[in-house]
Amino acid sequence: MREWAMRANMNLSADAATKPDAKQTIPNGVWFAGVVVRTLFLIILTVLTARVSSPQMEHLSSLYETPGDLVRVALGFGVCTFFVVNLFILPKDSGAYRTWMYLGPAVLPLSLLCAYVVW
Repeated sequence: MREWAMRANMNLSADAATKPDAKQTIPNGVWFAGVVVRTLFLIILTVLTARVSSPQMEHLSSLYETPGDLVRVALGFGVCTFFVVNLFILPKDSGAYRTWMYLGPAVLPLSLLCAYVVW
C-alpha cells in the first residue's frame, strides 16, 4: 500500500511538472507585439467585413426590397460585433501572444492585400 501511494505521488508530481503553467510570465516585448498584431488584424477584419457586407444600394431603406442585402447586412453586423468584442478580450495564456507575434509578419500583409483588393 505504501509503495502504491509513493508511486501515485510521484506520478502526480511528474504530471504537474510537464503541464505548462497558464500564469507564466512573458517578456514585455512579446506581449506588446502580440497585442499590437492581434489588434491590427482584428481591426482590418472588421473594416473588411463591414465593407463586404454593406448593401449594394447606398441607402438603408432599400434593404427591405432585396432579402439578400438584408441577410448580408445582418450577418455582417453580427460578425463585426463579434470582432469588436474579441478586440477587448485578451488571450489568457502566454503561448497565444507568442503565436500572434510569429504569425504577424505573414498575416498582416495578407489581410492588408485582401482589404486593398476588396476596396
